[in-house]
Amino acid sequence: MNRCMKRAVLLAMGLWISMALAACDRAGERSGASATQPSASGGKKLVVGFSQIGAESAWRTANTRSIREEAERRGIDLRFSDAQQKQENQIKALRSFIAQKVDVIMFSPVIETGWGPVMQEIRAAGIPVIVADRRPDVDESMYVTFIGSDFVEEGRRAAEWLAKKMNGQANIAELQGTTGSAPANDRAKGFREVLERYPQMRIIKSQTGDFTRSGGKEVMEAFLKSPEGPQINALFAHNDDMALGAIQAIEEVGRKPGQDIIIVSIDGVKGAFEAMVAGKLNCTVECNPLIGPQLFDAVEKLMRGEPLPKRIAVEEGVYDQSQAAAVIHSRRY
Repeated sequence: MNRCMKRAVLLAMGLWISMALAACDRAGERSGASATQPSASGGKKLVVGFSQIGAESAWRTANTRSIREEAERRGIDLRFSDAQQKQENQIKALRSFIAQKVDVIMFSPVIETGWGPVMQEIRAAGIPVIVADRRPDVDESMYVTFIGSDFVEEGRRAAEWLAKKMNGQANIAELQGTTGSAPANDRAKGFREVLERYPQMRIIKSQTGDFTRSGGKEVMEAFLKSPEGPQINALFAHNDDMALGAIQAIEEVGRKPGQDIIIVSIDGVKGAFEAMVAGKLNCTVECNPLIGPQLFDAVEKLMRGEPLPKRIAVEEGVYDQSQAAAVIHSRRY
């Protein structure tokens, strides 16, 4: 073999080795990426659309933060939409997710009814749905799983605590959540189930405060000014924010919240624990908003083809004034 031929052979071998090494590097990069972050088919980054109800309370703000932070931690492309507590905004967002061809859709429905048509559209597009916090009134086959609290049980726990505290006798004012929403419907149902066993525990005033602090204050002001106002000696608020608003209204008429009016609410936000330490709130039934890790665990299992139960529960407790000081430092929200 002459010198020119040898040089050509060596050049060809060098080029082949370089190409092989480059291919190995690319393969390594791909395998490394797939090990650290989830991906949809074809190695693309996983895209999840999430329609949130809004930011009506401290609970909702903490819920949003948990979901955003967990998506970022896992390297998931989260397409987030704030509905500002309007169903029409959520429906627009869900249709937008269909158009964007996201891999998974998650949403917390602001009210229970009216989701059938858009859920059919999502099914036709072949996009799986995970429901968070609240369930829509649709057939369970329309979504993969629901992750959230048992609102009926929360209502029962609030009533059981109040009945024990009041020795089975109370004139109760009730601040309900958003009309037509799952937590408002279910918490009211669970609360009333327990009251059936206590004929002297009577709800004498009930109205929605829309889950907001300002709504709770406004409605409680009206309750206290009504003819039944002087009789009210207990308050059941469907969330802590409304209870905190009601505390302001009670103080403004010269009555002592937590003493003249015994107050139980639901959520377990830090503000509620602060109010219990101050002696103004008596009990909060926990509804844990930090479900981001559970949501994205479910998303990743779904993308791997693993089966999921139809319902994934969130563990929660009941806290009263005697526990508040010891527990308040653990409240992240």
